Amino acid sequence: MQVVGYETGASGDGPPSLLVSDGSLAREELPPGTELEYTLGDRHCAGTFDGETHVPCARPGTPYCDAHTSTWVCARCTGTCLKDEMDCYEEHAVYLAAFAPATFKVGVTREWRLRTRLREQGADRAAHLRTVKDGRIARELEAELAETFTDRVRVPAKIRNLHRTVDESAWRDALSPFDPLDTFAFEYGFELASAPVRETLASGTVVGTQGRVLVLERAGTAYATDMRDLVGYELERGATDRSLQSSLGTF
Repeated sequence: MQVVGYETGASGDGPPSLLVSDGSLAREELPPGTELEYTLGDRHCAGTFDGETHVPCARPGTPYCDAHTSTWVCARCTGTCLKDEMDCYEEHAVYLAAFAPATFKVGVTREWRLRTRLREQGADRAAHLRTVKDGRIARELEAELAETFTDRVRVPAKIRNLHRTVDESAWRDALSPFDPLDTFAFEYGFELASAPVRETLASGTVVGTQGRVLVLERAGTAYATDMRDLVGYELERGATDRSLQSSLGTF
């Protein structure tokens, strides 16, 4: 059985899940309290999907080989369309997302999926700054704001601060030049007393998920796994017996 994808549950259509395939596609749901008992085996390309059908691939590239790696050109757009023909003719939201304690990221998304996009990223707070008529204008505004705010927060940085809360004073200062259309405060259903240990594993009790970060508890230590880092691994039943780093709180 191979991990071939994941779902963050951000849209509210279902719980966070690992997508697994062993000839047929299934979902390993990850609500809090779920016991995962898998050991990670070999890792290879996770293949592709034809609708709801998983098409496997044995090539060694991970999480995807060259044949199954695609680049979303819109992620590199700064207002000059990189496609043969511009197709983002719908309202877009420009937002500022806060990641504890004081990292503020500018971004854009289609207006109707703003809340979902913010939860996909695991944002702690956010502000809807502007709504514009198309993606080109949104990307232009994003590029301007990226001179002041970052436009990328990597998962390891999110994991290091998963136990922290947003610096309210810094957040107010960040928003002071704007008159937001709306603001958001997100809860993910769990709290941590200290930073989790970063590990790639699928063994332990599910504490919760925040964006694509899966938090597991094992032997008194909280571990955080980027679910994308699980994609491509073959899963073997039975909890891992490899030695894992423990948090200081366990001693």
